[in-house]
Amino acid sequence: MTKKISSFWILQIGGWLGDFIFTCILYISFSQHVTQSFFVVGFMEMLEGILITALLRSFIVHFNILQEELRKQISFLVLSTIVVSLLLTLMNIVTDNFINSPTNNTHREPVLFLSWIVSFIIIFIWNLLYFAYHYVVKSNKERLDKARLESLVKELELKTIKTHINPHFIFNALNSIRFLVNENPVRARLAITQLSILLRSSMQSENISTTALERELEIVRSYLALEKIRFEDRLNIQYNIEENALKMQVPPMMLQTLVENGIKHGISKLEEGGIIKISASVDNAYLLIDIENTGQLQQVYNKNGFGIAGTKNRLELMYGGAADFSIKGFKNNIVITEVKIPIDMDGSVTK
Repeated sequence: MTKKISSFWILQIGGWLGDFIFTCILYISFSQHVTQSFFVVGFMEMLEGILITALLRSFIVHFNILQEELRKQISFLVLSTIVVSLLLTLMNIVTDNFINSPTNNTHREPVLFLSWIVSFIIIFIWNLLYFAYHYVVKSNKERLDKARLESLVKELELKTIKTHINPHFIFNALNSIRFLVNENPVRARLAITQLSILLRSSMQSENISTTALERELEIVRSYLALEKIRFEDRLNIQYNIEENALKMQVPPMMLQTLVENGIKHGISKLEEGGIIKISASVDNAYLLIDIENTGQLQQVYNKNGFGIAGTKNRLELMYGGAADFSIKGFKNNIVITEVKIPIDMDGSVTK
């Protein structure tokens, strides 16, 4: 199996080779006497540049310089540029003297200084590109990790909300059955059957993020059938569901939670009972769900209650600001809970 060449070595060799070719083009363009030794020296200096910057990279990796704070990285970049450029200049001088005979030149010191300046610029650019590349990669990785963490937190929060909803519902349903055990065993057995249907549905809801409104209505009908046994004529149930709304997706157990909230905090507080009316329709790009129940807003709306707070949290986590939730009270002893969920043109819920 052929070992894959890392992107570092491709860029490393390509960069230094490009610098060598560019220098040769300038030399040929402006020099009056082209000598073969210039190309030999230039090629050797290219190899020296590849070698010394590879060693610099090994030093950076070995001492985890990229993991240091930004201030220390900048300090290392400047210091290493000075040191490595001096070493590269000395290596170039030795190579030049080895291939070309040294000459007595009164202007040698300015030439050496100029050679160091060129080496400094080249190493500085190399360092800058190397650190900038890894800084960008590190920043992108941190953003990706943060996004994954936020996604995981949202998923865990949704699961936590669900684990609160189901026991909350179960205990209320069992409380309803408790009233019937001695009073009417036949109805109690019917209530247990309804409860088994609901428990099966609630357990299945743990594994899904959304479900069809039609399926949610089946759960709500089972729940209301159970409550109807408890309240008898005190509970009046009405449905107003448009056909095109049935296939729309909603958070599982959300509708049941809101219906339960209306009965527990509204209708059950009234001696004469009341009405619970469920409506659903599609308006443009939204699924609209209204739950109307008899009661007072201050009784139905409890900002610390889990049913309301949990529903708000679920909608916020799943749809952000695209979904809307509100509870309104009216003077005729009616409370309406409104849920507005965005949908795509194909009928699925926007997430």
